[in-house]
Amino acid sequence: MSWVPSEKSKSRGASRVKNIIFMIGDGMGVPALYAGMSVADHPLNIESFPITGLQKTFSSDNYITDSAAAGTALACGTKTNNGTIGQDPQGNHTKSILKIAEENGLSTGMVVVTDITDATPASFVAHNSSRSNADAIALDFLKTDLDVFIGGGYNHFGRRADHINLIDSLKNKGYEVDTTMVAVGLSNATKLVGLTDPLACPYRLNGRGNMLPQASKKAIEILGKDPKGFFLMIEGSHIDHAGHDNNADVLIDEVLDFDEALGIVLDYAKKDGHTLVVVTADHETGGVTIVNGNMKSHTVKLNFSSKGHTAVMAPVFAFGPGSENFTGIFDNTAFLGKFLSCYKFK
Repeated sequence: MSWVPSEKSKSRGASRVKNIIFMIGDGMGVPALYAGMSVADHPLNIESFPITGLQKTFSSDNYITDSAAAGTALACGTKTNNGTIGQDPQGNHTKSILKIAEENGLSTGMVVVTDITDATPASFVAHNSSRSNADAIALDFLKTDLDVFIGGGYNHFGRRADHINLIDSLKNKGYEVDTTMVAVGLSNATKLVGLTDPLACPYRLNGRGNMLPQASKKAIEILGKDPKGFFLMIEGSHIDHAGHDNNADVLIDEVLDFDEALGIVLDYAKKDGHTLVVVTADHETGGVTIVNGNMKSHTVKLNFSSKGHTAVMAPVFAFGPGSENFTGIFDNTAFLGKFLSCYKFK
């Protein structure tokens, strides 16, 4: 499948990018993807992308990045030290693509299946010298104009050590705040916060269900009403955690869950005609290698060489107008410039 503009988009200029959906499979290396392809009884959505590339992941102070430094590079176009959120090695605040989109009048959103204050989502909204300062990072969410964010992490907003009630603060800013995916799914709010777990959401195999596809669909439903366009970041967060755990079954299932959410995104992008979808990882986790498998019986055997991250290049996939900008090999800091070029902000 290649991207073909709809008749509607042709009439308005097929090259225009109005919306960008940035999907990050945290810790998702090529072996994890191929393992998912091996066990699935149908081609994965990610296999249909017409544009592929690779990005280099090293951080400012380490050949092997962590999610904070990688997230800051992806969101803000700046190398920084491991553990650092939304600022450069000298402590200067960096501006993310999400913030720039807000400043240009676009709607914005984030969907994750971990704590919403975790390193990757935090890199798009917060500025902190340590990714561990979750309560302080939660305060930075009140300084944004996000239209929708869904994930775990209720405790950093409603059960804080300083006893500040950020749930009331969110409501005072006009948000509907829901604590279950049932409520999120039924919501008609135009500004929505879903905090469905005290901290990180569980693995899908441990009861999370279809949260990621459902939350992605809801975010697009809300953001897609803005005629000016939107920026949405969606993270498959637990691919990384399964890699740290060296848990092959969970890792593969989280890849498949991420791909289901990707299917929701692609369906929207194909109908809309002005939506760019970019998929990548912040880094690889677990040193995953495939040592055996069978495509006919949909089986695969994985080995892990690490409990941490590795330094291999991360895959990149793109679909829609502007997707041609994401081929080849480039640095993880290049995404910001490529996004800005696609949006054509003045």
